[in-house]
Amino acid sequence: MEVTTTGRFRVYRSPRDGDELLLLELPDERIDWTDPAVETDADDAYSPTYVPQAGYGGDLAERVSALEPGNEIEATLRWEDGDPRFAAVTVRDRTRFRFVGAATGLFEAARETWRATGDGEAIGSRVTYGTDGDPNAVLYVFAKQPGARDLFDEFGDGVVPLDPLLDRLDDETDAPDAPREVFVLRPLDEEFVLVAIALDREGLFARTMRDTYC
Repeated sequence: MEVTTTGRFRVYRSPRDGDELLLLELPDERIDWTDPAVETDADDAYSPTYVPQAGYGGDLAERVSALEPGNEIEATLRWEDGDPRFAAVTVRDRTRFRFVGAATGLFEAARETWRATGDGEAIGSRVTYGTDGDPNAVLYVFAKQPGARDLFDEFGDGVVPLDPLLDRLDDETDAPDAPREVFVLRPLDEEFVLVAIALDREGLFARTMRDTYC
């Protein structure tokens, strides 16, 4: 029996197979996992679905092949014997995610953000500004976790969704629909994981990050 479902999703690269995408369904109400007062299970709030990226025809094939990690999409999925495939897809937001697992030469603003984080605190943040005085990015630093947990991998695999950080940014800017570019870096010589969110993926901050680390 064929069933179709429709929803809003954030696109990730699949950690299982290079020929498929990981879609995290976006909840109707925003959830901030960085708030200690909020108790939620990310798997329940952001339900994951693995969908093939190949094997489509015509316009749908072009739309699916053009999807990038970080895009927010509205998609209709066709389920056959429990396996989903795209039936239709529209990009709602062209925000893009980039993950760099062995970053070196981290810029000073990121290191200053970490140094300003209070003792015992696991998260620090700051806004950065361009030479014109306008904000161009928000930086988040997260203490590297001891033991088996790897926060960088959890960001990349969607285990820890990035949407709550984007929601915070949308609430605090005048352009909530602007495409962002999110850089998740695991510095080799630092004690933290960096999430740098460029307010404009075509702006100077994003271009500099791409040229330097990607």
